[in-house]
Amino acid sequence: MKPILVIRHAETEGAGFLGVFLDQHHIPWTMICIDKGDDIPKDISGYGGLVMMGGPMSVNDELPWIAKEIALIKQAMGQNLPVLGHCLGGQLISKALGARVKKNPVKEIGWAEVRVTDEWALSLFGAPRFESFHWHGETFDLPVGAKHILSSQHCQNQAYLIGHAIAFQCHIEMTEEMVNTWCENGSEELKSSQSSPAVQQAELIKKNLAERVANLNGVARNVYTYWIGLLHSC
Repeated sequence: MKPILVIRHAETEGAGFLGVFLDQHHIPWTMICIDKGDDIPKDISGYGGLVMMGGPMSVNDELPWIAKEIALIKQAMGQNLPVLGHCLGGQLISKALGARVKKNPVKEIGWAEVRVTDEWALSLFGAPRFESFHWHGETFDLPVGAKHILSSQHCQNQAYLIGHAIAFQCHIEMTEEMVNTWCENGSEELKSSQSSPAVQQAELIKKNLAERVANLNGVARNVYTYWIGLLHSC
């Protein structure tokens, strides 16, 4: 089996629970780190799937690697390979498909409920609604032909499915360590954004953290199980 390529954009936003899941299922994967200056491959043919993680930057920033990553996403989708995007990764999929990435009405940070918007997706998530983790100020429009599958009170487009690609605005890949690290590193952003009705402070974010992460891991396990099933259909 060809390995899955995981692209990391920031040191603290790695594969998270996805990496744990892939290892548990003996799925080979490799990660390139934009934050360390790794080059983005020009050819996807050596990989069985493509995953993009989150990051604090915007897809609308003039960064030299964004065009290269978008080209790789287009190549992967053109070959009908499984593609998966988390937050910034979902926005990159949207931009690759010609959809707009724009400022969300409010910044969204912390735990908040997301609702399944498509009957088919009930089996994907295992429940009509669940609590997910959020840390974003931008959001994406739906590309033409996309199936809208998740929404929240403060962000209409939380996830969509198109072909063999799933794009998330929210973070389903979280671990306890990631949540704690983000709260520590993002303390100034939390403080400066406290007027937003969708931003929680660290004390609330960490409340019942083990239980919340375990529940989210259960949802992510359903999603990732579906996604790796696509690897065998290519």
